[in-house]
Amino acid sequence: MKKIEAIIKPFKLEEVKDALSEVGIEGMTVTEVKGFGRQKGHTEIYRGSEYTVDFLPKIKLELVIADGQVGPAIAAIVKAAKTGKIGDGKIFVLPVEEAIRIRTEEKGESAV
Repeated sequence: MKKIEAIIKPFKLEEVKDALSEVGIEGMTVTEVKGFGRQKGHTEIYRGSEYTVDFLPKIKLELVIADGQVGPAIAAIVKAAKTGKIGDGKIFVLPVEEAIRIRTEEKGESAV
């Protein structure tokens, strides 16, 4: 099993969710986060004063999936989240040692 963490632009969430659903991935955790990478924020003017917005709003998706679903999941996220502009986000893939469904005590891939 693998855990996929994807940081995407907020307005791309529905497109990514639909793309993942099309490849058979239903469950995910979504968190509103703030951060920056190479874009390093931007400058705005508020009531005549200029200030820097360092942390930009992003969405973090977390999915735990079977090893065989990793390739299609990554392809779906990239296709749906890509705008071609700076700040499109990142995808991280991590190993998952164990998963346990609390209600039924199922373990492994059957738990996800």
